[in-house]
Amino acid sequence: MREITINKNDADQRLDKFISKRFKSMPTALMYKYIRKKCIKVNGKRCEISTRLKEGDVITLYIKDEFFEAPEYDTYDFLKAPNRLDVVYEDENIILMNKPTGLLCHPDETYHFDSLLARFQHYMYDKGEYDPKDENSFAPALANRIDRNTGGIVIGAKNAEALRILNQKIKDREMKKLYLCMVHGTPKKRSALLEGYLVKNEKQNRVYISHKKTPDSKTVKTRYTVLKTYGKMSLCEVELLTGRTHQIRAHMASIGCPLVGDGKYGTNALNKNVPLKWQALCSYKLTFAFTTDGGALEYLNGRTFAIDRVWFFDYLGISEKALR
Repeated sequence: MREITINKNDADQRLDKFISKRFKSMPTALMYKYIRKKCIKVNGKRCEISTRLKEGDVITLYIKDEFFEAPEYDTYDFLKAPNRLDVVYEDENIILMNKPTGLLCHPDETYHFDSLLARFQHYMYDKGEYDPKDENSFAPALANRIDRNTGGIVIGAKNAEALRILNQKIKDREMKKLYLCMVHGTPKKRSALLEGYLVKNEKQNRVYISHKKTPDSKTVKTRYTVLKTYGKMSLCEVELLTGRTHQIRAHMASIGCPLVGDGKYGTNALNKNVPLKWQALCSYKLTFAFTTDGGALEYLNGRTFAIDRVWFFDYLGISEKALR
């Protein structure tokens, strides 16, 4: 018999979710069997898979010892990533990081050890704010993500309560995220709301914009404003009213103004003399615009954060004065 006391980061989640995170090697069917046969109890009483855990609850487990085998705590994968971060803002609950272009937000099957998430966790570990040995089910997490080849602001949650609030605010669109991009040409209208339907081709890792709705299409809405024109290129501020894969890149290309440096939605002819390795796109500004109670993050409501230097400005000879 073993006992686990629920801490603050474990609280306010379903029992089955907690067990799945805490005992990753336990088959789901076996977990349900343990709960059904009262091999897992909460505060000494029978429980359901949907039981909502509270701080201070004690879970009693009569399960196989193999599930309690301790991992090697000196070989965390996140320690293999750099611990350097470009911090835009930080407090005890969240951190806003300026992700460099070329870096994945999360590791994938081909790129295991270095990612923004791993760097964030390494950073927290070195600061003494996170140690996996002290956690049952939580690890510092990213609340949003941007493409590998897009730079800019990504939000990190330092605790479970902050992550829950951020997830809800992002889902309910209570945050305003603005992007800067350099496009080829100049849009016909200085400012406009683009609407259409997007279809994703998984094999090509590419999306297509159409004005006709199809069974597998998703609505896309993109608002842009031309800030300044530089010869045959224009600097635009863009707001995503929907969050779809490659939305800005595909939507701007659909009106004849592909992003500078974008080889997927632009053309080599346009980009051949452009000194960029990636598309000129940056998530540069974030406003917390809560319309419902922000709970532990209410102090952020109404605040706006922006990065000091947009990554592609130097390459294209753009002054920060373009934003004023």
